[in-house]
Order: sequence, then C-alpha cells, then structure tokens
Amino acid sequence: MAGSFDFSQFINDSKATVLSPKDYFSSMAKEGGLVEPIIKAVLYGVISGVIYFIFTLLNLSAYTMFGTGAAMALIGPAIFAIIGLFIGGVIMLIISAICGGNTAFEANARVVAALMVLGPVQALFSFLTSISFYLGLIVSALIALYGLYLTFIALVNALNAKENVAKIVIGILAVLYVLSLYGSFKAYRFAGHMGEQMLEQTEKLSSEQQKALEQLQQLQKSLEKLEQEQKE
Repeated sequence: MAGSFDFSQFINDSKATVLSPKDYFSSMAKEGGLVEPIIKAVLYGVISGVIYFIFTLLNLSAYTMFGTGAAMALIGPAIFAIIGLFIGGVIMLIISAICGGNTAFEANARVVAALMVLGPVQALFSFLTSISFYLGLIVSALIALYGLYLTFIALVNALNAKENVAKIVIGILAVLYVLSLYGSFKAYRFAGHMGEQMLEQTEKLSSEQQKALEQLQQLQKSLEKLEQEQKE
C-alpha cells in the first residue's frame, strides 16, 4: 500500500542494487502488488527530475542544450519513469522468457523498478555533456553498460533465468548498444565536420562579397572621376 511504503528501505534497497546487486536480487520480493514498484519508479523519476532541474538552471543540462525548459526537466523524468516501468516490464518479461526465467509481469516490473536506480545516477553525471559531448557520452555509456550487467544479475538471481542463455542475450544487447554508440560518435563527428565546412564556406563567401563590394566601390569612383574629367 502507498501508506506503508518504507522510505528507509527504499534507500537501503537503492544502495544494495548498485553496490551489492547479487545479494539484493537474490532476496528481493517478487510479489506484493504493483503499488510499491510504481512508487519506487516515480521516486527515482522525481529525484532525476530535481537533478536535471538544478543543472538546467545552471545551464549544465542536456535539456538546456536541446532547447527544452526547466519545467520539462523537472516533470519529464517522473512521467517517463511511470511509462518506462510498464513498457520495461513487458520487455523484461520477454527477455526473461527467452532465457527460461520467470514470466510473471509483476516480478519483471519489480526488477525494472529496481534497475531504475540508475536514472538518478545518469542525471547526476549529465552535466558532463555540457562540458564535453564525448566525455558525457562515454560516462553515460559506462552507466548504461553497468545497467546491462545489473540486468544480467537480476535475470539470473531474481527471475531464475538460465545463466548461459542470459549471458548470450545480455552480450548481444551490449554489442548492439556499443554499435549504436559508435554510430552516435560518427554522426556527431560528421555533423561537427559539416558545421565546420559550412562555417568556412560562409566565411569565404563573406570575404568574396567584401572584395566584390570594394571593387564595385573602386569602379564607381573611377566612373565619377571619368565623368568629372569629361566635364572639364
């Protein structure tokens, strides 16, 4: 129930998920209703939103870089957390089924809610993107890959998936993620290169226009001088 939600337990569970995931997922409750995982997901979303909100006010957030406002930075993560819990629960259920694990939606949703602890962690390091796109992307990627590791631990220890199959599935997901990350790097570099070329072309065009204007002014002076000489 919402009224019996234990905040101190929430904090302890959050620490355990990140620092000792095997112990946490081995003993986590897989039943008890969806209220608890929903509250947990919302709390992680709110914490992330507050962090993004502060960074946005300091112009250190991706929300600022992409032109969205502080209000979106504050409420967006909480909204996405609720949506992500149910979508993620279905995806986790499919992965668990492939790995021969638990296919109860509630158990999978509870695992997803626990994994959302990485949301505030991502938010905490999001300011790095405003300093260096590459540094921010690398740190974000490391957190995401750690998330895949936690997913593997959860599959095996909480959802009773077959370890060898889970290794293969998570390995494939990790490879796909790294490939998409490499694509992001290339796209960013290409965009940066194109931007530099456009800037050079603009500067060159501006320089040529300035020269043409100067030549036109010289021609105009020559014509005025010729007209003056003819009058004399």
